[in-house]
Amino acid sequence: MKMSIKRTAGLLAIPIITVLSLLMLSTSPATSGTSGAGDTMMSDTSFVKPSQEQLKRQLTRLQYNVTQHDDTERPFKNTYWDNKKAGIYVDIVSGEALFSSTDKFKSGTGWPSFTRPISDHSLIEKADRSFFFSRTEVRSKMADSHLGHLFDDGPQPTGLRYCINSASLKFIPKIKLDVEGYGQFSKLFK
Repeated sequence: MKMSIKRTAGLLAIPIITVLSLLMLSTSPATSGTSGAGDTMMSDTSFVKPSQEQLKRQLTRLQYNVTQHDDTERPFKNTYWDNKKAGIYVDIVSGEALFSSTDKFKSGTGWPSFTRPISDHSLIEKADRSFFFSRTEVRSKMADSHLGHLFDDGPQPTGLRYCINSASLKFIPKIKLDVEGYGQFSKLFK
């Protein structure tokens, strides 16, 4: 998009859309140092994925290897496999809301399992043919973090099981949704 800047009475007149865009970027959680989606879902353009060096510094070794190198954490030895608290799960890299505890179920696999994502637009599904069989990999849309895999052996109403690595997630308890910038998800728990 070509932008024109005109001099008006000794001042620069910048198109209003540019000013509004800059204001939105400067107040978005992804650029202001907080993790979270804010009062509205972060747009794909407001998040800039940190460099690999930055990610190595801000994530644990396990979080980095799972999200960036498609590793899998050990079952039953991870943070959220048995978490029963009400709240949402966000991408450890971008803060994008991914899953709700209202859709979490005990799968017996040793990893957090969900029947559906919190939004139809937060995940990317890819064919995964590693380990000599075919399955569906699940990645976060904004940060392209490896999350886990999708299987068709879950409970109704979806019949799906999103089997997710705890290391790729951060849990936001329902009592902290507003404080952490995820207030729009409070309605899931009323």
